[in-house]
Amino acid sequence: MRTDPTKNPETVAQVEARSERGWRRNTTVMLMAAAIGLGPLVALAAQTQIFDPQTRTWVDYDAKKARQYYARNKQVPDAFRRQVVPFRTAEEPGTIIIDGNQHFLYLVQPGGQAIRYGIGVGREGFGWAGIVRVGRTAEWPTWTPPAEMVARDPNAVKWANGMPGGPDNPLGARALYLYEGNNDTIYRIHGTPESWSIGLDVSSGCIRMNNDDIIDLHSRVKIGAKVIVLMQGAALYKGV
Repeated sequence: MRTDPTKNPETVAQVEARSERGWRRNTTVMLMAAAIGLGPLVALAAQTQIFDPQTRTWVDYDAKKARQYYARNKQVPDAFRRQVVPFRTAEEPGTIIIDGNQHFLYLVQPGGQAIRYGIGVGREGFGWAGIVRVGRTAEWPTWTPPAEMVARDPNAVKWANGMPGGPDNPLGARALYLYEGNNDTIYRIHGTPESWSIGLDVSSGCIRMNNDDIIDLHSRVKIGAKVIVLMQGAALYKGV
């Protein structure tokens, strides 16, 4: 049973840890998953949940509720807003660690901390895991849908030769292009005009962030930065 975080002054860390424990069961599996390289994987992610302070319960967070929450509050729930958190890892500062289960991206900082951002991740059948790097970055990038997306998505057909950057572009304000060696994986960490979708499994495999957050991340990340994408279903527990 989860604890009501409004009743106990210790709960900022404790409730997060308890909620994490519900999903973060197997660190060994997670470490193996992070090392296996790229490739589609079976998604085992749990239903996203958020704490409702009015009912003092944890509730499922789906696309409908996400749209309603954003319409009321003009921002995503607290958990998915940018914040500095304690974080244990042997990875160097500047490393990006992506926990698709919890919909968090961590940028490792010195002193046992990380900047945590809320993210949207691949919907069922589009999850993946691997260790890649930031090969290049772009401001207000052009979006060119891959041939596979053009074939399955009629809305992508008119942009087969590229959609210019701008506020309606699916890649948002910035993009980090993920490479394996010298090869572009076609996966990106990018902004989105659909800020309500942060915290959901909605993309075709790319990692999406709200535009303010991707601008912040872009300003901090160096070309060549290591990016660890954890397998959905083997989420991070209190840092690697």
